[in-house]
Amino acid sequence: MAGTISSIPTLDLNDGTSVPVVGYGTGTAWYKKSGDSGINRELVESIKAATKLGYHHLDGAEVYQTEEELGLAIKESGVPREKLIVTTKVITNIADIPQAIETSLKKLQLDYVDLYLIHAPFFAKTDEELQAAWTAMEQVKESGKARSIGVSNFLQNHLEVILKTAKVVPSVNQIEFHPYLQHGNLVPYQESKGIKTVSYAGLTPITRAKGGPLDPLLSSLAIKYGVSESEILLRWTVDRGCVAITTSGKETRMSSYLRSLTFKLTPQEIEEISKIGEQHHYRAFWQDKFAADDRS
Repeated sequence: MAGTISSIPTLDLNDGTSVPVVGYGTGTAWYKKSGDSGINRELVESIKAATKLGYHHLDGAEVYQTEEELGLAIKESGVPREKLIVTTKVITNIADIPQAIETSLKKLQLDYVDLYLIHAPFFAKTDEELQAAWTAMEQVKESGKARSIGVSNFLQNHLEVILKTAKVVPSVNQIEFHPYLQHGNLVPYQESKGIKTVSYAGLTPITRAKGGPLDPLLSSLAIKYGVSESEILLRWTVDRGCVAITTSGKETRMSSYLRSLTFKLTPQEIEEISKIGEQHHYRAFWQDKFAADDRS
């Protein structure tokens, strides 16, 4: 079992921001349903436990409705603000991004976020609408309310659209990324433009898509390295040059995830996971936006 670590390795973004390669997410299981109100103390305590273990990259979004919990946990954690990388995302209030960041900062009880992302491109009916939203994001960065700006769930064509008019290249694209959803040419394309890949739902092959072709390999690698299959998948993500966002309400599991930073897969093992993963397709999120066999 991994103990507390003093610092998680970081990845440098195109604007000089250094982001820990493993982050703690406040979406998925923590996502509030409409009608939920009040502070979720369980989430606040879980975020605080994560920061104690060394998770200083904290990922939120306005649509999760957990920004207040994230802000409270940051305040109560005792971790200096400058040691944290805090992400939030805009989609609900995408029509007024300058107001949206103000609302998010108020809930987070912060003066700025380190990463501010457009949560998804699907709101835009035209290229101009997408470009206008990116221009508003650039203004947020210029104001100092976001140190770094990026996108989430963008495909290559969406990136091409905003890069036509962008003065600031997005620093990241946060996407569902795991061996069963590698997105064809998207990752090489965005990396060639200086846009780093942040992965969410990286444990999908063992949490939602068990029974796939990777099962035997993940099992044998877990035995070889003396870790769990979860840590093998997180390590694969990091070894692919990505940042991994993960989450859990269990401190023991959060702690064990950090074991993914105590070993490295060989280049052959990384390639084998990737190749076998491509034999099977599974998308956990945004299924309504894609055909069942669409791997983009």
